[in-house]
Amino acid sequence: MTEYGLIGYPLIHSFSRQYFTEKFAKENINARYLNIEMESVDNLIGTIKAHPQLKGLNVTIPHKQNVIPLLTEFSPEAREIGAVNCIRIEGDRLVGYNADVIGFEHSIKPLLRPWHKHALVLGTGGASLAINYGLRRLGVEPVSVSRNPQGNMLGYADLTQQVMQEHTVIVNCTPLGTFPKVEGCPDIPYKYIGEKHLLYDLVYNPAKTQFLMRGEAQGATIKNGLEMLHLQAEASWEIWNI
Repeated sequence: MTEYGLIGYPLIHSFSRQYFTEKFAKENINARYLNIEMESVDNLIGTIKAHPQLKGLNVTIPHKQNVIPLLTEFSPEAREIGAVNCIRIEGDRLVGYNADVIGFEHSIKPLLRPWHKHALVLGTGGASLAINYGLRRLGVEPVSVSRNPQGNMLGYADLTQQVMQEHTVIVNCTPLGTFPKVEGCPDIPYKYIGEKHLLYDLVYNPAKTQFLMRGEAQGATIKNGLEMLHLQAEASWEIWNI
């Protein structure tokens, strides 16, 4: 039986296994999807060799960047982004792709308006790299916001009224607000958000996080990350079955 899987740590709230298990059953595909928890990617090659039927992997926190040295080659997008969330296994060749950017672009594009020219990207992990890349391809210039800003990044204390009003797209790439810690949210000045703002949260559980609820209360357009997850999962499936 053909196998696919997800590597990351922890995987207790993983979306992918349930999604693909239901997909395989519904579409009568003779395959199974494994959750492969690993705190380190040091034994990735050994794990792949131990599963000779494994044809593809998804990659999640915290391995989207540290898996890169183990790969044989990359898609142009993955190479430019500097993060991988999908691996195609071709014998001894491991080819890295970024399906996050596909899912993100297709899910946010219908919501973009002419005044959405600048974005704040909250967080600097592997997912944020794909978000920055996708925003630029859509004509929106991003700036990263971090608790420990470096270079051209902003800190949360830098989010003045002017900065908030200039950056009408705000994307949360942090895990703040994820179930079960649903009371958490990024520490931004929500009072400066208005009707021209678009708030996008990569978190999908709960469906409406504190970040989104507080933006909605100010009149902003909001969207969670569930559609992005579905789209990146289908993009991964296409990559594995080119």
